[in-house]
Amino acid sequence: MPDGSSTDEVPETPDLTNKSVIKATVLLSELGRHRSGITVTELAQRVGMTRPTAFRLLLSLEQTGFVERTDSKYTLGWEIARLGRLADPYRGIIARVQPTLDTLATQLNETIGYAVVNGETDFDLVAEAAGSRMLTVSQPYVGQEYPLHASATGKMLLAELSDERLESLLPEKLPALTRYTITDRAELLRALHETKELCYTTMDNEVEEGLFAVAVAVRDEAARLIGVISANGPSERMKSGRLPYMVERLQRAAGTIATNLTQGPSPR
Repeated sequence: MPDGSSTDEVPETPDLTNKSVIKATVLLSELGRHRSGITVTELAQRVGMTRPTAFRLLLSLEQTGFVERTDSKYTLGWEIARLGRLADPYRGIIARVQPTLDTLATQLNETIGYAVVNGETDFDLVAEAAGSRMLTVSQPYVGQEYPLHASATGKMLLAELSDERLESLLPEKLPALTRYTITDRAELLRALHETKELCYTTMDNEVEEGLFAVAVAVRDEAARLIGVISANGPSERMKSGRLPYMVERLQRAAGTIATNLTQGPSPR
C-alpha cells in the first residue's frame, strides 16, 4: 500500500465489552441480595434499568437456569449454585497460608484459623488447622458467618473503623449470643479502643460458652488490613497464662503470611 501499512493490521476497537452481558451480571448481583425473591419492576428500579430491558434479560437468564421465577418474583437459579460449587476464589490464598497455619497449630496445640478481609465489615474464614489435643473446638468454622461484635475476627475489623463510623453501623443494643456477649455499643467501643492499643483482640465466651479466641491482624506493605489469624480453644485452657505467648506466635505467623501473600511466589 502507498502509506506502507500492512493489510494484516487489526483495526482498533474502542470498546469490546458487551453491554447486555454487563447488565445481566448487574441483575444477578442484585438478585443475590433478595433471597426471598423480587419482582422485575422492583429489580429494574434498584439497578436503574428500564423494566422492558430487565424483563428481557431475566427471560434469557431464566431459560439458561441462572434465574428462577416463582409467580411474579425472581431469584437466583440452580445454575448459579452449580457454578458456585465449582468456583474456589480462595484457592491461591489457602495454598499460601495453610503451611503457616499447620506449623502454628502444632506449636500452640490449638485450632488456628485464617480469615480473608473483603471489606470494612466483611470477612470469610477460609482456612483452619487443628492441634493434636483430643479436646479442641467442637466443630470446624470455615464457611460460617459470625456477628462482628462477638467474634475475635469481627472485632479486629471493627477496630479499624472510627467511632463515628461504628455508631452509624451498630445499634446501641447489640444481639446477645451468650450471657457474656457485649451488647452495649458504648462498652464495645471501649473494648475496640483497647484492641487498637494491644494490637490483638479476644473472644471470651461471647459466641459460644466455653470457647475462647485470640486474633491478630495481617497487613500488607501499606499497613492495610488484608486478613486476620486467630487461635481458639476451650476457655479454661486458653486463659491459663498462655495468652502473651499465643499473641507473640500469632504476630510472627501474621508477618509470615503477609510476606507470602504479597511477595511470595505463586503456588503451583
